[in-house]
Amino acid sequence: MKQFFEDYFNVKKIVHAKREYRRQMARVEALPPEYQYVFRKIQGQLWQFAAGPGYDMMQAHQELLDLFEEGAAAGRGVLEITGRDVAAFVEELLRQLRTWPEDWRRKLNRDIWRHVGDGKNGERNFEAGN
Repeated sequence: MKQFFEDYFNVKKIVHAKREYRRQMARVEALPPEYQYVFRKIQGQLWQFAAGPGYDMMQAHQELLDLFEEGAAAGRGVLEITGRDVAAFVEELLRQLRTWPEDWRRKLNRDIWRHVGDGKNGERNFEAGN
């Protein structure tokens, strides 16, 4: 419960995240138009799967921006960076992030194990991937 309040009601954290987001979006505006378009499309997909308050998405934005800025500076096309299968690129990004489907699965299994399983042992088994 403490983490919930830390994530959702920490005004300093929220203000910091909003400032960082604005800085990142200003950087997006400095990218070539095709990079801007692809960034926004990828961003939309990432946010659909954000877990919790989405603070980890800020790190994903940062890394994607760094990658795009390097590619643009080198004169590469955006699809040279992402590959032609941009959806696969997004899936790979999502594998590195905490997503709501993962949270949902973890909670479902944890709740069932607590109710019908052997309590903590069942939870440990689930967390270990069993």
